[in-house]
Amino acid sequence: MSKFIIKGGKPLYGSVRLGGAKNASYKLMIASLLGSSETRLLNFSHIQDVQATREIIDSLGGKTQSAGERTLFIDPTGLKSFTIADKFGPASRSSTMFIPALLHRFKRASVPLPGGDNIGSRPLDRHFDGLQAMGARLEYGQDRVTASSPRLKGITYRFAKNSHTGTETLIMAAVLAQGKTILQNAALEPEVDDLITFLNQMGAHIRRRLGRIIEIEGVDRLTSTIHSIMPDRNEAVSYACAALVTKGDVIVENAQADHLTAFLDKLDEIGGGFEVGTYGLRFFYQGPLKATDVVTKPHPGFMTDWQPLWTILMTQATGQSIIHETIFPSRFQHAEGLVAFGADVKPTHIDVDNPEKTYNFDLQNGYQAGGHAILVTGPTKFTGGHHQIYDLRSGATMVLAALAASAATTLDRVELIDRGYESLDSRLQSMGADIKRQG
Repeated sequence: MSKFIIKGGKPLYGSVRLGGAKNASYKLMIASLLGSSETRLLNFSHIQDVQATREIIDSLGGKTQSAGERTLFIDPTGLKSFTIADKFGPASRSSTMFIPALLHRFKRASVPLPGGDNIGSRPLDRHFDGLQAMGARLEYGQDRVTASSPRLKGITYRFAKNSHTGTETLIMAAVLAQGKTILQNAALEPEVDDLITFLNQMGAHIRRRLGRIIEIEGVDRLTSTIHSIMPDRNEAVSYACAALVTKGDVIVENAQADHLTAFLDKLDEIGGGFEVGTYGLRFFYQGPLKATDVVTKPHPGFMTDWQPLWTILMTQATGQSIIHETIFPSRFQHAEGLVAFGADVKPTHIDVDNPEKTYNFDLQNGYQAGGHAILVTGPTKFTGGHHQIYDLRSGATMVLAALAASAATTLDRVELIDRGYESLDSRLQSMGADIKRQG
């Protein structure tokens, strides 16, 4: 296992350029398998989730080839298997998203159930119900699902709860299905729009309508395309928070303000400095931060992936703030790590009049009345120490805490951070951080 050795207390100064969005990159790779020839994807990040998806595609008989620093060629013409090996399940969240492409090509798909961060239940029924409504027959085994269908058919389908990945899965199923598909209560995330743009460039007929509606007219064939992946908005927020907790000044090149509206609004509320330019966004410390409350919501609301990063900002703000998580039933693993650094973070009770309407997860999967919020009291002086990382987002917050700590910090299992961040240590070093990787 690798570790980071970090000596904190140094403000970050400089700039960092964003790569392609983690939550778009591997999904576009999968969508490229719907085409009839080689596709070129630009602006890739070199992260483990991308590498895992490459290995799956290659194992199925497809061909992936790096061409240049951030370009990947994907050729689906050699695909020869509809079965993804068990070994890929624990390492990737993407396995079930292969089902539409494999069904369209082989009429069958057999995939392991996905792994990924342990942040509460990720209800796959939102994906599977829609696929079954389109005519797929699903059979469930231990840690595996097998699907079959002569050809998927267009439907009108309404998501009971908003689902980012569920929307993307059904879009990929619908583009080559027979007839028209209408998805209601569909996700609005920019990554979904990036997928729509990509597929339309390949010859799909997909349109957004007002009121979270997406219409897809099925076509018989998709071709190839060249597409530049959108920049990673989660990475942008990570560097923004790093600048503020270290009292620094960082330019995030390529960051798009319209992807970060909810975050920037809150940043303005707490007194965090930022500027929007043709280069991207600049984030800088301009004085003490003020505590404020946050509720996570589906886009265009405050993103759940930003919540752990926001927590560390609130540990440095003056006063008390409540962070209310409504997207996942359990996404406060980072709190334990921050407490180990000396932060004052405690569970707190939130009364909700209508839980079914408030929470975007299925209530039977971990709902606890009043139990999905934390109270953060600041400002905190972090103490450093020797800590272990538990998942991607908590790992990022612990790195930021270490950068702001008064003593040296050792963080174990940093390979979990590598799943979603490209060369985080060297990028922070380039802006003045004292951080070294061992192992």
